[in-house]
Amino acid sequence: MNIRILGLPLAAAAFLALAGCSTPTVVTLQNGTQYLTRDMPKTKTQDGFFEFEDISGAKVKVKAEEVTTIRQED
Repeated sequence: MNIRILGLPLAAAAFLALAGCSTPTVVTLQNGTQYLTRDMPKTKTQDGFFEFEDISGAKVKVKAEEVTTIRQED
C-alpha cells in the first residue's frame, strides 16, 4: 500500500489515543472541599493562586495557601 493512504488514518489514530490520555487529579482544600479535575492543575501563578478546570467544566481559582493536597486519582 501507498504510505500516503496509511499515513492519515495512522496520524488520526495517534491523535485520538493521545487525546484520551489525561491524569485525573483530586485537589483537596483545608476546609475539606475536594475538586476532581481532568488534568494536573497548572503550577501556582505569580499572584499565589492555583487555576484549574473541574470535571464539570467550571473554572476554579483558589489561593495556594488553602490547598492541602494535589494527587492523582486512584
